[in-house]
Amino acid sequence: MIQDIAPHKYYVEFENKEADSEDILIIFKGNNVLVREEGGRTWFPAVGELNVKSKPEFLFRIDDTNLFMAEASENEEFEGWHFEGQEYFRTAFPMWKAFAGVTAIQIHRWYNDNRFCSRCGSPMKKGKMERSVVCESCGKTVYPGIAPCVIVALTDGNRILLTKYNPKHSKYARYTLIAGYTEVGETFEDTVRREVREEVGLSVKNIRYYKNQPWSFSDTLLMGFFAEVDGSSEIVRDESELSEAVWFEREDIPENNSLISLTNEMIEVFRNQK
Repeated sequence: MIQDIAPHKYYVEFENKEADSEDILIIFKGNNVLVREEGGRTWFPAVGELNVKSKPEFLFRIDDTNLFMAEASENEEFEGWHFEGQEYFRTAFPMWKAFAGVTAIQIHRWYNDNRFCSRCGSPMKKGKMERSVVCESCGKTVYPGIAPCVIVALTDGNRILLTKYNPKHSKYARYTLIAGYTEVGETFEDTVRREVREEVGLSVKNIRYYKNQPWSFSDTLLMGFFAEVDGSSEIVRDESELSEAVWFEREDIPENNSLISLTNEMIEVFRNQK
């Protein structure tokens, strides 16, 4: 999965420090990130490699390398480099740079979405000792928000239920698993039951936790569960959310070569079960 970057190690701890010329710089223009490709690999510039008008701000560390972010103005261009949106990092190589890029985008997006205080409307300032934004007028402090979401591999003997989103609901066009956000006051298991009932009209039993994954593409923490259909397997699809909901025999599951997501790993786990 995208966060599995060993032998590299990700250190999320916030540090209030100045950038050195050899540190990595993630340069943003709007929501897009500056990259280049060479030898089939993705590259980010070093702090001292390009002249950017804004001051670099600390993001996180991978191994012994600090990563900073900076903002490019609308008219700033960098020869040999180009800007890409977050979907680019689904296929970027090596994996640690894909993870670094999309994680930087999540942090950058959070800062941009919290420029003003939701309580009094005053400007927020970035925290100096921790990753936070603080309102100097009323004292409100905000930390990065992460939404918990369940992924459900629903099975019926040798079959697994795969779905496709309605294009009005999501641009993701490949087969996926049932998924949904945990609501206020819900356990993860209750979310599994509710999402399966809402999306395909089925009941579940034998809910089993599998694994979790940070998913910066949507600011979520994904919680993977396997469950079995309880009673009827006749699908009643929520057409507003899903364009397809289909039972696939294990040997007929469509091929998907991308293993960056918890969803695809769970599908492959079921496919390869003996």
